[in-house]
Amino acid sequence: MAQAHTATIFKSMKDVQFEETISHQCGVTMNDSVEARAIADVMAEKSGITVTYQPALIRIDGEGKITFRMDEISEALGRTMTPYLFEISTSTHYGRMVMVDDNTVVLFGDMDEAMQYIEYR
Repeated sequence: MAQAHTATIFKSMKDVQFEETISHQCGVTMNDSVEARAIADVMAEKSGITVTYQPALIRIDGEGKITFRMDEISEALGRTMTPYLFEISTSTHYGRMVMVDDNTVVLFGDMDEAMQYIEYR
């Protein structure tokens, strides 16, 4: 298995340090499913990504931004993955989720970087 599959972001409460700083972390949590496993398999191969498997969920975490490419996920899944199906597959996320185009969903840990994609009317 890849290194990312065995890593975990979870700590015991005795090991948690509270700081008054801004984190640029981002990630998604998904209910364990065929789609979630395909997404996790693709993302586990990427640098700077931590994939954590729990009994009923899969979590993907990164620093700065995480780019999900639907064509890569579709190939691993064996059928088409769209940004809309991707969003349904994610139970929750942290960071700013932006659909850049029909093939790319990006999670930004830095709101300033995400602002270039946000349109005010």
